[in-house]
Amino acid sequence: MSHVVTFPPADPGRPGGLMAGGWWHEQEGGRIVCDLCPRACSLKQGDRGFCFVRQNVGGEMVLTTYGRSSGFCVDPIEKKPLNHFYPGTSVLSFGTAGCNLGCKFCQNWSISRSRELDNLSARASPDDIAEAAKALGCRGVAFTYNDPVLWAEYASDTARACHERGLKTVAVTAGYITPLARGPFFEVMDASNVDLKGFTEDFYRHLMLSHLEPVLDTLRWLKHESDVWFEITNLVIPAANDSRDEIIRMCAWILANVGDEVPVHFTAFHPDFRLRDRPPTPPETLVMAREIALETGLKYVYTGNVHDPRRQSTYCPCCGALLIERDWYELGAYNLAENCCRFCGHVIAGHFDRAPETAD
Repeated sequence: MSHVVTFPPADPGRPGGLMAGGWWHEQEGGRIVCDLCPRACSLKQGDRGFCFVRQNVGGEMVLTTYGRSSGFCVDPIEKKPLNHFYPGTSVLSFGTAGCNLGCKFCQNWSISRSRELDNLSARASPDDIAEAAKALGCRGVAFTYNDPVLWAEYASDTARACHERGLKTVAVTAGYITPLARGPFFEVMDASNVDLKGFTEDFYRHLMLSHLEPVLDTLRWLKHESDVWFEITNLVIPAANDSRDEIIRMCAWILANVGDEVPVHFTAFHPDFRLRDRPPTPPETLVMAREIALETGLKYVYTGNVHDPRRQSTYCPCCGALLIERDWYELGAYNLAENCCRFCGHVIAGHFDRAPETAD
């Protein structure tokens, strides 16, 4: 019977950011198979996975970027984007390197597709990161820039260090994770933004080198099997995933499978990486997508990556009143009484303070 590892083993760490990894099993012929994401990379000694940061070292799975970051930044929570998770607060954001997807349109390709691991910053332990977030007055820490699924051990340890200090944790992810790993990964996350990048298998296969169904499965699981607050982002790409029919079908799926209260963000594409043969997303396409979502019955729908204060603000789905005014990431009018509309008392889905830090 082959050796199976689910949770990461206890490991004090090794030089160069190496740490014993979890979610893998042995295969005949001396290979190991990664069980963290649906790619199921089969690795012989010395091989790295598609993500480039998980490696077979001595017949064991090793994460090569533990404690190493591509940079830190204090961001508004709205930048993740999360509009219904403590609006107006800040999070300490960081990522590492590599990615388990192959998006031709990657907007963070210099980080996610990087194989220059030596360019990562000096070691930053989970405790160091949590202490820094607290000292900077952040409400929590966001695992972002590249997908934290592939550095789940580092993200999970940091999340636990954050919780010990009363900080929140946010995973910005494409949701490309196996059923085996998603429970342990998301159980230490308070919120997540999940990129539902398109709504056809053809889009995922040809533009992302992956598959759609595992992402849909993650979204269903988050809604029905977890307490994680999550919001969905769809990057709208001209001549790729911007057809009216695709957006109608996606919104109908969201309504039927995760409900009408999950916030949805339609964001603008700009030409980058290997997809430079088309223009940026026209603002009117985002307006169309938002109107389709609202007509479908989704209650909280936003546009992003464009200047559109009216469609980036939050409105009461019951009385229509402006509840949270947004201009990019700055908040203006704030008409929530805790989590209720100040005008009609309707309960607004999400997590809210009595008043946000950046409200007037």
